[in-house]
Amino acid sequence: MSTVALTISGMSCQHCVRAVREALDAVAGVSASQVDIGSAQVSFDPALVSVATIEDAVRDAGYESEERAADA
Repeated sequence: MSTVALTISGMSCQHCVRAVREALDAVAGVSASQVDIGSAQVSFDPALVSVATIEDAVRDAGYESEERAADA
């Protein structure tokens, strides 16, 4: 498993957190380990899914995301 940290813009409430978590959980090979307002830490199987696909899922949920350093 690999991990990617995302900065997510447009989130302002717990509904947003739930929407992003559900979008990530719907992607095969992804386990959203932590979603907070403005960020997500996502564990995924790189043999099944790419970071671009993960970001597409966030975008499809109505938010913008950008990969960031895991310790940022």
